[in-house]
Amino acid sequence: MSTSINIAGIINESIVDGPGIRLVVFAQGCPHRCEGCHNPQTHPFEGGKPVSQDDIMDMVAKNSLLDGVTFSGGEPFSQAKAFALLGQRLKDLGMNIMTYTGYTYEELLEGSNETNGWQSLLDVTDILVDGKFDIKSKNLLLAFRGSENQRIIDMNKTREQHKIVLLPL
Repeated sequence: MSTSINIAGIINESIVDGPGIRLVVFAQGCPHRCEGCHNPQTHPFEGGKPVSQDDIMDMVAKNSLLDGVTFSGGEPFSQAKAFALLGQRLKDLGMNIMTYTGYTYEELLEGSNETNGWQSLLDVTDILVDGKFDIKSKNLLLAFRGSENQRIIDMNKTREQHKIVLLPL
């Protein structure tokens, strides 16, 4: 049985939501509601459309050009368990997983518990863009992020070195 995810939409091929060509899944619902958010339509938890993980897996299987999949939002950590399950299935296919979040990495570690699934989603994430969008720190020249306070964390090296390692861009 395939778990569904409540999404705001999917982009089949993007080059601005992470390295390479990526399928992007936009979660519906976000508790942060950052001023100036690029995707304000994803803020309400009501609405969206439930999509099965199998349907997303089919989209990925049909596109041999994909380098990875990006979980954006909205807030993927509001549906962490479902995104973690999807992420593991995608990793089993060799996909790179990038996850955007309004939480900081430290907040996710501190707030992780057995029921919210945050650690499971962190575990399948290769690249994490963390931190709320800050309109005062907006910078259109930044790669893969909207404001200077946000970090692009290399999660594989972070796990190996037991300290935050930023992805060099």
